[in-house]
Amino acid sequence: MHQAKSSLSRLVERALAGEDIVIARNGEPLAKLVPVAKERGARVPGRYKGKIWIASNCFEPMSDEELDLWEKWDH
Repeated sequence: MHQAKSSLSRLVERALAGEDIVIARNGEPLAKLVPVAKERGARVPGRYKGKIWIASNCFEPMSDEELDLWEKWDH
């Protein structure tokens, strides 16, 4: 615990880099230091209007060639 107090800024940087930081006292884990998730902004309807489009044949069945490619694709 004392070591964590004296090196908190370094531990925070390590946590932000993705490392798991567990704080313990006398060898017993007490707390885990993790980054705070950023809040997402509110959705804005129509944000991408005019920036995306859907092809007119989007919902038509795939050709045999396209279907073969789809089945071979490693998803």
